Amino acid sequence: MPASYPRIPYGEADFRRIRLNGWLYVDKTRFVHALEDERYVFLIRPRRFGKSCWVSLLDNYYSRKRADDFEAVFGGTHLGQQPTENRHRYVVLRFNFSAFKNALDTLEYHFEEYCQLIVRSTLERNADLFPEAARQHIRTPSSVNGQLNELFVYAGDHGIPLYVLIDEYDNFANTVLAYHGEQAYQAFTHGGGFYRNFFATLKDGTGYSEGGLERMFITGVSPITMDDVTSGFNIGSNISLEPKFDQMLGFTEAEVRQLLELYRDHGAFNQEVEAALDVMREWYNGYRFSEEAEVDIYNTDMVLYYLKYSIPNREMPRELIDTNVRIDYGKLRHLLTVNRQLNGNFNLLRHIIGEQSIQSNIQLSFPLDQLDQRENFLSLLHYFGLLSIRAVERGMPRLGIPNQTVKRLMYSYLRDAYRDVEVFSVDVYAFFRLAQEMAYDGAWQPVLDFLRDALAEQTGIRDYMDGEKVVHGFVAAHLSLSQYFLLHSEYELNKGYADLYLEPFVAQYSDMQFGYVLELKYLKRSASLNESVVADKVHEAVEQLRSYLADPSLPRRYPSVRHIGLAVVFHGWEMVAYEAVADDAAKK
Repeated sequence: MPASYPRIPYGEADFRRIRLNGWLYVDKTRFVHALEDERYVFLIRPRRFGKSCWVSLLDNYYSRKRADDFEAVFGGTHLGQQPTENRHRYVVLRFNFSAFKNALDTLEYHFEEYCQLIVRSTLERNADLFPEAARQHIRTPSSVNGQLNELFVYAGDHGIPLYVLIDEYDNFANTVLAYHGEQAYQAFTHGGGFYRNFFATLKDGTGYSEGGLERMFITGVSPITMDDVTSGFNIGSNISLEPKFDQMLGFTEAEVRQLLELYRDHGAFNQEVEAALDVMREWYNGYRFSEEAEVDIYNTDMVLYYLKYSIPNREMPRELIDTNVRIDYGKLRHLLTVNRQLNGNFNLLRHIIGEQSIQSNIQLSFPLDQLDQRENFLSLLHYFGLLSIRAVERGMPRLGIPNQTVKRLMYSYLRDAYRDVEVFSVDVYAFFRLAQEMAYDGAWQPVLDFLRDALAEQTGIRDYMDGEKVVHGFVAAHLSLSQYFLLHSEYELNKGYADLYLEPFVAQYSDMQFGYVLELKYLKRSASLNESVVADKVHEAVEQLRSYLADPSLPRRYPSVRHIGLAVVFHGWEMVAYEAVADDAAKK
């Protein structure tokens, strides 16, 4: 790659390496000043949001062994120009709890092995503060908790300030919970469990007035484990919802625009900046972690993924969802099913998908055994990045799905849950091909026939298809399998709200010919079914569709695309009628 423009550090979390190599870096160092107002800090952010790079930044800034590199690493940054008094003051112990083997039967052994390695290497790097005799004494206990206790006492007695950094504190805990169950998880997070004891030791280390464990910074994707191992983060501050830290990780739209303009000006990015922003805003933006936050945030990984693919001088990624940001459905399965039955959390997820938003307070912490409570489950989805604050109404946040990437993930979880309990599944390949013909040839009927026949054949779904919004979410979950459309629910057209709008994704598929507006009508299974009732429902939907299709924005935005309205009537789980309505362009 030519040296005239900075390399995209996609997948890189080593702050020092990024800075020394002159790779792209969006300066967030100003937040260190606000962070110093806190001593023991806990920060939750979704996966691939820049947490590890931030931990690396703190390591490089505070470690006394990094002082010689300060100008090379921090020169030109806000912090480089305005450093704090604590610069390079600490002995830093840095843990990454995704860095060791986490097989269940050897979990405690590898945890001990890894943590003792961190203690040993930290002592050796700071041998000028810890003479050989002291190092041997500190490492005499057979457990990491014993060694840490000795370290804290020695550091306190000798005025040696310690800074503990823990990245992905809940990584292996979430894996154990997802794949081995609640009992295995509780074995090390409750009672005398080794992980609970580890955090009890850290808490004890904070009790020294001089030296000892002076600062701590912990990251993760969920507050559950922290609540379970500490009964709430009662040794410090959970800053996850504080407005002054809302932009510490992730990119604002102004920052994303500057990145696109930077590479455009270097001749490495040939897409129109505004057009690229339109796509990135739809797919990567929409995160807001504090009620008082004023702007939405873009996911760091998604932006760098887009840039890496697009530079030098290539089109946008064909697959806009980076696989690294996907939350493994397996890690959500235990939240949605019990004994192979869909539970209340599944119904709540289904409700959110149908309504597109829900009002709820966000809880700072909660233990695993209270995850069945509505606000706790919704809070967890917020921390995972699956829901974001869209507004504050009457003092309570309204949470919504932030972008197309997350919307498709949510729909995929819905499909996975149906399949997981053997309720309903479809031939994804066959459906994908039909959706392609729907997009390019206007062949919409085979798609509806496919869904209708699958519903008729797979009887397990019938107990779950109760209610208009349930049907709405089910249809949307399967139509989202097509990458040719941007799927919108309750989309405003001509002063009304269409149930579903399959917006043609012409920014990526410029030769697409068709877009679709769907109006779904529902009759309770208990209601008598006759032709006149169905005909009335079809007529009602058709009239609404004619109004939606008359919206002047459709031909203005998509002059070469024909929009077709689809009126679909369900009687319980059964699709009993459909009819198409063409827009004026289609009629011509």
